[in-house]
Amino acid sequence: MNVALHRDAFGRLVLTDAQGVQHVGVQPVRAFPLSAPGEGVSLLDGRGRELAWLDSPHALAPASRALLDEELAQREFVPEIRRLRAVSSFSTPSTWQVDTDRGATAFVLKGEEDIRRLDGRGLLIADRHGVAFRVRDVSALDRHSRRLLERFL
Repeated sequence: MNVALHRDAFGRLVLTDAQGVQHVGVQPVRAFPLSAPGEGVSLLDGRGRELAWLDSPHALAPASRALLDEELAQREFVPEIRRLRAVSSFSTPSTWQVDTDRGATAFVLKGEEDIRRLDGRGLLIADRHGVAFRVRDVSALDRHSRRLLERFL
């Protein structure tokens, strides 16, 4: 698809489609943000309707690709858990103290159903506010972290 992206004077993302029509306030959404982040991006209008589909965002011009990457980074906040320091209880709800790629934090796990397995050895853990934390590979965690995590799996 032949599309271009730029920002308007207010900082909103603007899509110029193949017919030359400009759509203001576009929001990019990955189809598979965890399993295939480099493939399939939908460009949506303010009402959530799809304006364009990008099979491969890499096909965009470099300037458009940079804007797309910037927008997606703002939208997709998924800290990666590097170490579990402590959990308040082995029953839920429990408060977890963790080290992530973005620093140390604590969150509340409402229930064991908020821990989802991903392809391979990864996990996606949602806190009570809906913030998702990712564990890329459970086996890569230190022994203490694995032991704490095993109590919930």
